[in-house]
Amino acid sequence: MGKGAGREQMNNSVGRLITFEGGDGSGKSTQLHMTATWLQEHGHEVIVTHEPGDTSLGSEIRSILLEGKHTPVPECELLLFLADRAQHVSEVILPALDRGAWVLCDRFSDSTMAYQLAGRKLADLDGLAAMLEFAESGVTPDLTLWFDLPVSEAIHRIRSRSSMGEESTRLDEEAQSFHELVYAAFTELHQAYERIIRIDASGAIEQVQEQVQAAFNVRGMV
Repeated sequence: MGKGAGREQMNNSVGRLITFEGGDGSGKSTQLHMTATWLQEHGHEVIVTHEPGDTSLGSEIRSILLEGKHTPVPECELLLFLADRAQHVSEVILPALDRGAWVLCDRFSDSTMAYQLAGRKLADLDGLAAMLEFAESGVTPDLTLWFDLPVSEAIHRIRSRSSMGEESTRLDEEAQSFHELVYAAFTELHQAYERIIRIDASGAIEQVQEQVQAAFNVRGMV
C-alpha cells in the first residue's frame, strides 16, 4: 500500500479501507452508514468519509466541482478531484488506517476512472495512471462494493429526490448518455478487479444491506 505499507508493523489492529462505489442514485451512501453501524457493533473503530469534500480544503473544492456555479473543462475537473483526493488521503484516510481504524469511503479512485476517465473521455491521456497513484499516495482499497443499478432506475431516483426538495449536483444533471458511459465503466472495473464485489442495488434497503454483509463475510473480514 505504498505509504500505508508499514501499517501492519505499526499496529496489531490493521486498518481497512472499504470504498462504496456506483452511479448517483444507487443508494450507496445509505448503505455505507448502515454498514458503519454494523461494523461498530462488531467492535471496530469506523471512520465514515466521502469524496469530494471531507476536509476543509476539500469542501471548497467540492463547491467548485458540484454546485454548478462554475463548469470546469474535463481536464480541470479531473485535476480538482485529484487535488481533493490528495488532501483527503493525507488528512483523513492514512491517519485513520495507521491507528487501525476501518475507513468507509463514499467514492474513491474507481469514481475517478468511471466519471472523469470514461464519462469525460479522458482515458487516453498519457501519464494518467501515474497521476492517480500520486494523488492516492499508494493507498488501495481492501474491498470495494459496487452498487449496480440500471441507469434508467438511477435517473428516476435522482428526479424523485429533486422533486422532494433534495439538491442535485452538477453531475446528477448530466445527460443520460454520460451516466451510461459511467455505468459501463463501473461494469468493466468490476470485471477487471477482484477487490470489487457487485451489489444488486435494485432491491429493498434491507435486502441490499444483506448483500453488503455477505460480501464482508465472503472475504473473511468480519
